[in-house]
This record gives sequence, structure tokens and C-alpha cells, in this order.
Amino acid sequence: MLKYTELVLDHFKNPRNLGRIENPDAEATEGSIACGDMMTVYLKIEDNKIVDIKFESYGCAANIATASMMTEVVKGLTLEEAKKITWKDIVERLGGLPPVKYHCSNLAIDTLRKAISAYEESLVRK
Repeated sequence: MLKYTELVLDHFKNPRNLGRIENPDAEATEGSIACGDMMTVYLKIEDNKIVDIKFESYGCAANIATASMMTEVVKGLTLEEAKKITWKDIVERLGGLPPVKYHCSNLAIDTLRKAISAYEESLVRK
């Protein structure tokens, strides 16, 4: 059985920013081949800052917990600041994850970065 920190379990049982944003400025969906987890991230952006972020997830406890923590970490950051957050930052903020679950934090960060890229690309098209 995998050992999770109390914080990981809390974010799994009580995920922060779970749900969707109606009319988001950007969204992205990614999946993990490693385990079949899926995640969608929705962003609301004002003055180049993430003013709201939500996620929907189909996956394990680590997937939900890392997505929840990622949303808490990046809410209020500029896009440039948010792009600098790494999967290791998320694992550290959660007090650790079993190494076999690191791909979950990668999925959270990859989905965030894809949503930011979608937003930036939409500005170029305007």
C-alpha cells in the first residue's frame, strides 16, 4: 500500500478549486499514458495574472491532490511566474509523494502549461 502524507490525503478528500469555469480564458486537457489519469484545467486571466483556476480530474488520489495543490500555488501568480512552477515544487508543497506517483505532479504541471500556452496563442490570433 502506498503511503501518502496527511496533506496529500487532505487535498484528495477536500480538493481545492475543483470544478469548471464557465467561459474560461483558456483550458487544456491532458492524460497520462502511465496510468490513464486525465485532467482539465480552466483559467481566468486578468492583467496577465491567474485570477481563477479550476480543475476536473479523472484519476487516483495523487492525481487529484497534485492538481488541487497546483491550483493553490499558481492562483494569483503572473503567467510567467506560473510557468516556472515545477512538478518538484508541487511534490515538495505536499510533503512528498511516493516516487511511483511523480507522474501525477507532472500531469498537473503539463496541463497548466498547456492551458497557459493556449491563452498566449489566443492573444496572437486576435
